[in-house]
Amino acid sequence: MDKDIRKEVMKLIQFLGRKPSEELVDKIVKHTSFQEMKNNPYTNYTILPDEIMNQNISPFMRKGIAGDWKNHFTVALNEKFDKHYEQQMKGSTLKCRTEV
Repeated sequence: MDKDIRKEVMKLIQFLGRKPSEELVDKIVKHTSFQEMKNNPYTNYTILPDEIMNQNISPFMRKGIAGDWKNHFTVALNEKFDKHYEQQMKGSTLKCRTEV
């Protein structure tokens, strides 16, 4: 995340009606870093059997670089994804953000 992660964590904690301590913010920032999550079996899906998520074919968490999908998706595949996403999310206010 290129944004100020500490600031975002503080806003989230305050939104939840809690008073953020430096220790709590430090823990959250550490445990939500890309490298920490990439090494955590509960966030990287390595605990799933290969039949569901084969990490040898494509690891769930790869580089942590925003926009790297452009190096793997063709224009046609991206258009197909956009169409599928639009159909599946019809009526939702959520927007798929593909760039930072």
